[in-house]
Amino acid sequence: MTFLTDAQIDAFQDRGYLLVEGLIDTARICAPIERDYTTLLDGLTEQLVREGRLSSTWSGLPFGERVIKLYQETGELFIQHFNISVPPKAGIPADIPICLAPSVFRALTNDVLLDAVESLIGPEIAINPVQHTRIKPPSVVLDSAGASRSLHGALGITPDNGLVARTPWHQDNAVLTPDADQTEMVTVWFPITDASIDMGCLAVQPGSHRGGLRTHCPSRTTDLFIPAAALDDQDGIPIPMKRGDALFLHPHMCHSSRGNQSQAIRWSFDLRYQRRGQPSGRAILPTFVARSREAPETIVRDPDTWARTWRETIHDLSRRTAVSSPHRWSADAALCA
Repeated sequence: MTFLTDAQIDAFQDRGYLLVEGLIDTARICAPIERDYTTLLDGLTEQLVREGRLSSTWSGLPFGERVIKLYQETGELFIQHFNISVPPKAGIPADIPICLAPSVFRALTNDVLLDAVESLIGPEIAINPVQHTRIKPPSVVLDSAGASRSLHGALGITPDNGLVARTPWHQDNAVLTPDADQTEMVTVWFPITDASIDMGCLAVQPGSHRGGLRTHCPSRTTDLFIPAAALDDQDGIPIPMKRGDALFLHPHMCHSSRGNQSQAIRWSFDLRYQRRGQPSGRAILPTFVARSREAPETIVRDPDTWARTWRETIHDLSRRTAVSSPHRWSADAALCA
């Protein structure tokens, strides 16, 4: 059992974040993810070579170098191919790419992470559907890349979107519907590669969670951001992390990340866990019970069920003509105008 200590819990409650170094077993969690993502990249690059859009699969190169070459040669972003969720939008393509690899499910349901999460929100734990993979190439690569002519253009994803570029100051609760404002929730952020300051590691504003939910303004990148007038600090404190570290964030913690100024990719996952039975803030997307003593029969225990539920959700969204936006602020809000 790897429950957090009382001192760690107190630090989280006081500062709004907690860095736990070496929490994740990289051989059990990170390495299988890398293998599954390499298989995914193999399929994508082989398809693009067949279509004449790519000169080589570069199968002999490391994963990160292959991703950089993919972006450089095509001038396109393939964000959704690597992501582990889909936008909560009506009419998305029924065949929209999503990574539903078994290794991702095993990371989501890993006992080490769940023990730490239980220390913060209790033993009734569900996986919230707001979750992402962020494979951020060097900023110089993004300068020559554009939104895909098909998928990503239709989804409104641009090269300065926070999934691949800098992420503006925000609070995770801001992207949820108001019914989840009282939901007990925590974000878990962990890197597959090291996340140095040059690579654009996360930055936090300690104690900012005590100020409640701030106004967030919409932007053309689809990211929400806290306007400068609502921020206590413009810079924050960078949190460089090593592969195997995990960062826990309160849903009201103000955090951001700078662009990747290195020559390598910065690859991370951000996951959200909530108390089972409480609103997710994204009712249109699936929530999965990961741990429960009160209702153990509700736990989703196998990756096939998890993947099938996501595919059923995608099929449902593809047939819908309208979905309510989870965003509660408009561009003409007082602090946004």
